[in-house]
Amino acid sequence: MNRKTIESNRLRFPVLRVAALSICLGGTLATSTAALAQDMCQQPTQPEALDGSAASMEAMLAGQKAVKAFQASNMEYMQCLEAKSATAEADAKNLQDGDAQALARADYAKSIDAYNAAVSAEEEVAEAFNVALRAYKAANK
Repeated sequence: MNRKTIESNRLRFPVLRVAALSICLGGTLATSTAALAQDMCQQPTQPEALDGSAASMEAMLAGQKAVKAFQASNMEYMQCLEAKSATAEADAKNLQDGDAQALARADYAKSIDAYNAAVSAEEEVAEAFNVALRAYKAANK
């Protein structure tokens, strides 16, 4: 029997063991791939809203920077959710096990809901900053 090994960082795994492990865990891995992807998607924290009528120019600039950073992080989060939903959708179509398909459909629905919530969060953050900006401009005419 051929006992080739796969080297990964100083660890050596006999190919036969890896193949056996992948066969045993294949169904579990397929059904949990989407769940793992959801865990890997990190929802960014929304910046605090500013009181524009009392904020300084420096505070407004810092708030603008925080909003832009949130938007960039939120974009990465939404891209992660898109990948997750694509995986879950494919799993729901391709898996043969009814329970696994149901889990994949549930993961798909959760990822779509999370994506829609991320879009709403971005709109809320932008609107809150715009309200603060209008208040700042009104207070500093």
